[in-house]
Order: sequence, then C-alpha cells, then structure tokens
Amino acid sequence: MIPTIPTPEEILDKGFSRGKKQADLMRSQKIPKHLKGKRIEERRVVTSCQVIKDKLKSILDAVPDIEELHPFYQDYIDITVGVDDMKQSLGAVNWAYGIIAQLEKEYGAKIRKNPSENATAIQKQAYGRISSVIHKIKKDLDFLDFAKQNLRNMPTIDFEATTIVIAGFPNVGKSTLLKQITGADPQVANYPFTTKGIQIGHTERHWKHIQIIDTPGLLDRPVLEMNDIEMNAIVALEHLADAILFIFDASETCGFHLDNQYNLLKQIEKIFAEIPVFYLFNKMDLVEDREYLNEYIDNEENSIFISAIEGEGIDIINKKIDTIKKIDRTPQEEDDDEYY
Repeated sequence: MIPTIPTPEEILDKGFSRGKKQADLMRSQKIPKHLKGKRIEERRVVTSCQVIKDKLKSILDAVPDIEELHPFYQDYIDITVGVDDMKQSLGAVNWAYGIIAQLEKEYGAKIRKNPSENATAIQKQAYGRISSVIHKIKKDLDFLDFAKQNLRNMPTIDFEATTIVIAGFPNVGKSTLLKQITGADPQVANYPFTTKGIQIGHTERHWKHIQIIDTPGLLDRPVLEMNDIEMNAIVALEHLADAILFIFDASETCGFHLDNQYNLLKQIEKIFAEIPVFYLFNKMDLVEDREYLNEYIDNEENSIFISAIEGEGIDIINKKIDTIKKIDRTPQEEDDDEYY
C-alpha cells in the first residue's frame, strides 16, 4: 500500500547527484562562453527539482485515496495509524511537491535572466531553498515510514465472499477453530492475545466461497475502552460479518468466567443486532458436567458443543455455515417520494 519512504537526505542526495551529472554533461557541449555557465547551472537546478518532484509524486501516487477505500480499510487504517495523521502527512508531501515545482520555474528563470558569472551563486541559493522545503517534511516522511511498517500486514479481504467472523475472549480457541474449518495455519498458543491482528482462512461450501476471519480476543468492557487490538475485531464485525461464531470457553481454562463471556456476547448482539450469531461452547473435552451451561443458552438451535482442538462438532458448524446468507451493506438511497 505504501512504498518505501526515503529520508530527506536520501531525496536530496538523489536529486542533487542527478543534477550534477546533467551539469557535467553540459560542460562537454559546445555552447557560447557567455551562455555556458548559465546553461550548466540551469540544467543542474531544473534536473534536481524534477528528480525530487518525481520521488515525491511516486509516494503520492502509490498511496490510494483513503476516502475511496472500503469502510473496513478506512477504519483499519484509522485504528492502526490514524487516518487524519495519514492525510496530514500526504498533504505535506503534496505541499512540498508544489513548492519544488515553483522553485524550479523561479530559479530557472532567474539564472537565465542574470549574468553568467552569477549563475553559481543563484544555483546555491536554489539548493538552499530546496533543502529547506524537504527538511520541513521530515516528520511527515517519518510518519509515512511508520505507517508503512504498521500496515504492511493489512489483510486482503474478499468483499464478495460470504464472511464469517469468529469472536470471543482471548485464548478460547478461535484460531484453532479457524484452522479446523479452513486449514489455515494461524499462530496458536496458550496465552491471551496470541492473535494480534486479523487472520483469514478460506473454504468452499457447495460452490460458495466462504471467508472465515479470526479476530483478536475481546474483553468484557465497553467498546470505547477497548485497545487497538480489540478494535480490529470490532471493525471486522461491523463491516464484514455475515454471521458471527461466538466461542465460549466452557471449561473456563482461558481464565475468564462464563458470566463475563456471556456479558461480552450480549454486548456484541446488542451492537450488531442484524447479524446472526451462533454460540459455540468449546473445550467440551475438558467439561464433565454440561448442565450448568444451560443458563448461557438462549437458542438451542444455534448452540453447538465442540472441541476445536480435537475436531469435534466441526461438521455441525459446517452445516450451519451452509445456511448463512450474505448481508447487503450497500448504502440505501433515501426515497423522497410520498406514498399514499
């Protein structure tokens, strides 16, 4: 998404070295003596500006217009690095591009209008102005480099696929379930927040492409109090989910009581009321008495007892997946017509 971001020194070195090469080529050409100095320094300044502009433009062209991205990506970028900061830094690069273009015209004309013996002094003045402009956007280049590093693993989403999002507390078995359903190879470990970002698996069911998304663990707390890792899960639920597989750790070995897990479920159901939710009670191989789970079952038809690590109940989940239909999230235009 974001290209390699050079430092101000790298941009200036490339521009000035290319300018010097072009100036050296001019020295070997047959040019009237009273014009030669001016032609050499004009070529040096113009070439340097053009090379620097090309580098700045390559950055601007490579970064897509954030406003034109899918809302999922807009929110993902905002959570990860900050959309406003990204726009501000790109705006600064665009500003620098415009100023360098002005300096190219200004100093090219100044060198042509002045005596040849003044050309070198004017060229040095131009280089000073150019250097000042590029150094002014150092913090913006630094931010874009930071954004590149943090967005390099941004997930590739198939927005046409039927998408199922796995949600629940940390360490309840979400990544293990993803692996069982799709064969994906997510990182799995026995400690919270193993999943730092969104992981995706794909499968085909009756010629229908299914996309399964494993989200970072959520905690039982208001959305406004969630950290950036948790907000990645919320963004996936909001923009992508055609259904939610909510995983309970029935054994509570994840370190969280079922009451807390149930509270989180209710919060998700309240926020995403239009999205069907399936209750998956995982780690049943560690549970001896199932009766106490009844108080957490609101809909027996949508409740499935599984052991993701042993593959138990996966066939039942797949049958439920077959019933899921894609949600139309296309913004509806308001109809101003009156009906009688």
